[in-house]
Amino acid sequence: MQDQNTEMSKATLRRLPSYLRYLYQLDKNNVPTVSSTTIANGLGLNPVQVRKDIALVSTVAGKPKTGYVTKELIADLEDFLGYNNTRDAVLVGVGGLGRAILGYDGFKNYGLNIIAAFDVNDEVVGTEVNGKPVYHIDKLQGIVERFKIRLGIICVPSVAAQSIADKMVAAGIKAIWCFAPVHLNLPAGIAVKGEDLAASLALLSMQLLENRRI
Repeated sequence: MQDQNTEMSKATLRRLPSYLRYLYQLDKNNVPTVSSTTIANGLGLNPVQVRKDIALVSTVAGKPKTGYVTKELIADLEDFLGYNNTRDAVLVGVGGLGRAILGYDGFKNYGLNIIAAFDVNDEVVGTEVNGKPVYHIDKLQGIVERFKIRLGIICVPSVAAQSIADKMVAAGIKAIWCFAPVHLNLPAGIAVKGEDLAASLALLSMQLLENRRI
């Protein structure tokens, strides 16, 4: 596999997990090999683009007529994306969305292990959600430092997101996955990925309108 420091576009990085999900399904159905054209057709993509993406992350060579060995390609994609290296994380905000994320067991397939959650609501502090303990936010720094956590997930309202992000950074968090629709002002060297559900819905609605005009 090529050096993971190879420059790669964000578009390619967004496509790789979709390839992996598709390959998981093929492997589950005992499909031993797959071509880039099959992957492209299954995901509505261009076969040439699929081949280019795979070449960036995998040493597996597609063979004429048979294509790639499914299990080998899965292994290379998992390795490149870091899914083989479990990342511990903490989550702040045990409302509806936070509970849904804590309740999703599928994250373990992608190397994510949420070890604890935090909130300020006395009704949820001291409880467990899907086996994950919920602590008061005051305990965030101690637990992050104790377990050397580097990934934090924010599921609080927008007005509280910056404050929570600041607490995470002060505790030693190096990467933040934020579900609050707000821009976070963070120090250099802190990785952040925002998930704006409202923006995604607006985009989907626009695409729906465009499809109706066709």
